Amino acid sequence: MKIELCPANPAATEQLRPEKNDRSGIGIHYVDAMLKPLKAGIVLPDGTKFSAKRRGLKITLACGTTKGEGLLRRLTVGPDPIAMFDAALAEAGGKLSGRLFIEDGRWCWER
Repeated sequence: MKIELCPANPAATEQLRPEKNDRSGIGIHYVDAMLKPLKAGIVLPDGTKFSAKRRGLKITLACGTTKGEGLLRRLTVGPDPIAMFDAALAEAGGKLSGRLFIEDGRWCWER
């Protein structure tokens, strides 16, 4: 079942420009910009709270009382911040038995 959560931040890719170098090597400013709409805590139609946050290299997805964590891994995924972010979301969503993705400019959650 796919649930639309909130609009995605289309300006997040601006954080990847060379003049906006964050010197992290993993695109921390990009990740923060992408997760910003999800940090507020969204209530799903069944009343469950959903949120996403970053602390260090760890991305945490929370759906109700369960949490899934994924790491931004540069060595195993490669130097592309977008690919690292997608892999970390897939890892965190897999631990929640779901998937967080962007479709038509909106964040969606699917179980």
